[in-house]
Amino acid sequence: MQNLQGKSIAILATTGFEQSELEVPRNKLREAGAEVHVISLEPGHITGWDKDDWGGPVPVDKTLDSVTADDYDAIVLPGGQINPDLLRIEPRAIDFIKRFWTDKKVVAAICHAPWLLIEAGIASGRKMTSYKSIKTDVINAGANWEDSAVVSDQGLVTSRNPGDLDAFCDKIAEEINEGRHERRAA
Repeated sequence: MQNLQGKSIAILATTGFEQSELEVPRNKLREAGAEVHVISLEPGHITGWDKDDWGGPVPVDKTLDSVTADDYDAIVLPGGQINPDLLRIEPRAIDFIKRFWTDKKVVAAICHAPWLLIEAGIASGRKMTSYKSIKTDVINAGANWEDSAVVSDQGLVTSRNPGDLDAFCDKIAEEINEGRHERRAA
């Protein structure tokens, strides 16, 4: 993975995130030198979902009300069914994600997290992938869906499932190091 020294990354999640889809990017991006904050709606801990049962708690570093997109170079959105479904009805979360996009920063989503990209109005016209059960949702939102481990489109990075995490993390680092994606149309 590329060096991310001096970069700052937000991971937005709430209870019900897929355990590995938060922990693996958090750990790999930190190991690459980035400052990574887990951001959630409330302080304390959030609890993951680990395959077929509740997983472990993850400490929340900052609340959504205490940060802005200006504080970060990129945002990572872990999946799981519960996490993005709860966040997509939260206007503060959608506004936070939109701000990264309009500021031409890296936006990365895995598994069911593309639901958040749909809600934020980011999917239309973009190359994307997702967990197979929301493929139709992504296509109906106007995206060009691909069955690939990682798909990147002008700083929008998407992956399908936990099996894609290495490719997902590597592509996030690469896109962050490319800087803002000025050619991206709003």
